[in-house]
Amino acid sequence: MRTVAIVIAMLAATATARTAEINAFVSTAIKAATDELLPPFERANGYTIRASYAPSGALIPRFERGEPVDVFLTDSAAIDDLIKRGKLVAPRTDLARTGIGIAVRKGAPKPDVSSPEALKRALLAATSVGHAAPAGGSITAAHIERVFQRLGIAAEVTPKVKLAAGGPNGRVSVLVSSGEAEIGLQQVSELMSNPQVEVIGMLPAELQLTTLYSAGVTTSAREGEAARALIKALTAPSAAPIYKAKGLDPAW
Repeated sequence: MRTVAIVIAMLAATATARTAEINAFVSTAIKAATDELLPPFERANGYTIRASYAPSGALIPRFERGEPVDVFLTDSAAIDDLIKRGKLVAPRTDLARTGIGIAVRKGAPKPDVSSPEALKRALLAATSVGHAAPAGGSITAAHIERVFQRLGIAAEVTPKVKLAAGGPNGRVSVLVSSGEAEIGLQQVSELMSNPQVEVIGMLPAELQLTTLYSAGVTTSAREGEAARALIKALTAPSAAPIYKAKGLDPAW
């Protein structure tokens, strides 16, 4: 009977471990990839992942207010800052890179955006231009505003800008697919996640901003071992084609 009791206790402990809940804060830019990568990991390991999606500028304040987080999947600059402040365990693990793309509604005319001058003409001709709102914590918003300034068209373009709040329910691509914005500028991985828009190009190289997304386990993680297993799965060779299909370049 004692042996049976021990076996039952061991099985109960194993079941508890396998039903661990991982709280993950994830940048919206990599959501299309994690939407495909997280469910197989959950099924294979018996974990439940509670993923919250938003730009890093919106996620970090929530973490600092005390929300439980086991793993961060966001831009490398934010990860490095959290490590420096003792909030994440070093070193970071790099996941993928992406740049800023340009999109129009599916079936709409496709203006030339292949050079700075061509992009300038396209933005001036557009009736409305969409990008993420700086207040939403976006890391692309300020850069896109600087692009308008570098092209010398900020005064003409700014009045017709439509801002997306950020996060899964406030995507730039939705402004474009709904017709609210004629042209949208945002990380190409986010634009590609909406089948109702068409990516017509990337920002020209001299205007481009490439963002590296990385992962890190929090020093306050309740499920640190499970979080590390998740990061390992996100950087497995089998994950690379999924990143590429979503407009992300694997970084390992």
